[in-house]
Amino acid sequence: MTNHALSLFQLCDSTFPNGSFSQSFGLETYIQRDIVTDAESFSDWLKVYIHEQLAYADGLAARIAYDALEEEDYDTLWELDRKLTVQNLARESRAGTQRMGESMLEISEAIYELPLLATYKEKIREKEAFGHPAIVFTIVGYALQAEKDTTILYYLYSTVTSLVQNAVRAIPLGQTTGQKIIYTFQKELRQATDKIMQLDRDEFGVVSPGLELSQMQHERVGIRIFSS
Repeated sequence: MTNHALSLFQLCDSTFPNGSFSQSFGLETYIQRDIVTDAESFSDWLKVYIHEQLAYADGLAARIAYDALEEEDYDTLWELDRKLTVQNLARESRAGTQRMGESMLEISEAIYELPLLATYKEKIREKEAFGHPAIVFTIVGYALQAEKDTTILYYLYSTVTSLVQNAVRAIPLGQTTGQKIIYTFQKELRQATDKIMQLDRDEFGVVSPGLELSQMQHERVGIRIFSS
């Protein structure tokens, strides 16, 4: 692991206070309906989430954003921010992602002191942008000179570790079981990263209807511990 990648890994820490601990992105709907009940059924759900939603939305956005940063095409960054937000049809997931983006931006700017993060923050303040964690993460990864595929892989990893920790609380699973899932999913994350590197830009936003519906239906779940 290079020093640049190691610096980026700080954003992957499960204790990084970006608010992901309060978001399940539809997982809680599956738990309430007794579809996800244990480590095996959660792993099945997580595979679908990674390969059918995360890859085509946040993952592909990170790749496009990295390319835009290389070309100093900042307009593409702000357009991605808008697309990521408006295509997220579930109100709770959209709002939760926006809060996570703003939190990650606030803390990352304080740590890394990058001018582009300050610009992003100002655009949000002026209602010219929404804030999205994939954009913030990629800006930091590029600035730290992490490779494109490494930046994408670490972003996927940070998302998965947060979801696993939330599953540990909600299903519930034991902490050891959660760590075993994270370990076994290393192969899935590398496969997803390879897939993202090969996707056509026109495939951006192609996601699973079932996942989107579960995220929308979360608003009507009777008992819940997550915001989305």
